[in-house]
Amino acid sequence: MSAALHWLALAAAIGTSLVGQVLLKIGASGSVHAAGGFLDQMLRWQTMVGLVCYGGAALLYIVALRRIPMSVALPSTAAGYVVIALIGHFAFGEPMSMQRVAAITLICLGVVLLASA
Repeated sequence: MSAALHWLALAAAIGTSLVGQVLLKIGASGSVHAAGGFLDQMLRWQTMVGLVCYGGAALLYIVALRRIPMSVALPSTAAGYVVIALIGHFAFGEPMSMQRVAAITLICLGVVLLASA
């Protein structure tokens, strides 16, 4: 398997993790019946599929680690923080302060510097 395919596996792991995160947020956002509570939330299809996505992301990450150094692969997953912050803001109405924008900018710079090293 070429290095490019390992980078593709890393990108797919990040993307799958993002989908899982959004599904977990949706599963956590619905109304919870007092009788069901946490169990009701855990049995929502969005929560269950989100957990499966996290498992799939872990498997893809393992494939990526076969060729990409861990010291590069793990920090590269920080790109997901940037995307999830934007999804949180635009899809779920979460606040986006100047401090968060600055932090996202620093994360972007760090990921670019790391990937180009």
